[in-house]
Amino acid sequence: MDINSIQDEIVEEFTLFEDWLDKYEHIINLGKELTELDTSHRVDENLVKGCQSQVWLNANHNKGKLLFEADSDALITKGLIALLIRVLSNNSSKEIMDAELYFIDKIGLGNHLSPNRANGLASMVKKIKTYAIAYSAINN
Repeated sequence: MDINSIQDEIVEEFTLFEDWLDKYEHIINLGKELTELDTSHRVDENLVKGCQSQVWLNANHNKGKLLFEADSDALITKGLIALLIRVLSNNSSKEIMDAELYFIDKIGLGNHLSPNRANGLASMVKKIKTYAIAYSAINN
């Protein structure tokens, strides 16, 4: 499934919830389902700068695809990074760099996150795209 198809799936998923308490609960549940990050990857170089919570993001490269894994000490933040991983993991560097992440606005995250969480989300996207740029440079 490509990036836009996954984003469309998430947008559809979020239409099932009538209010933001239910949407936040869903985001928290997504975070709880995220595979725990190995402690060896909980290092400073994997910390996402600009997040109020601690977020670790690790990337691996396999057969031309970037695979992401992450963790956070805050459940909502962990759910947000789980959404980003769902959309962007297992894609090429170019696909990730070119991705327009429209699902964030379509599900209303832009309007319902606190300024600190919105900045953190932007920092997570930036770190993912930075990994994609780095892997692209290495493989070209």
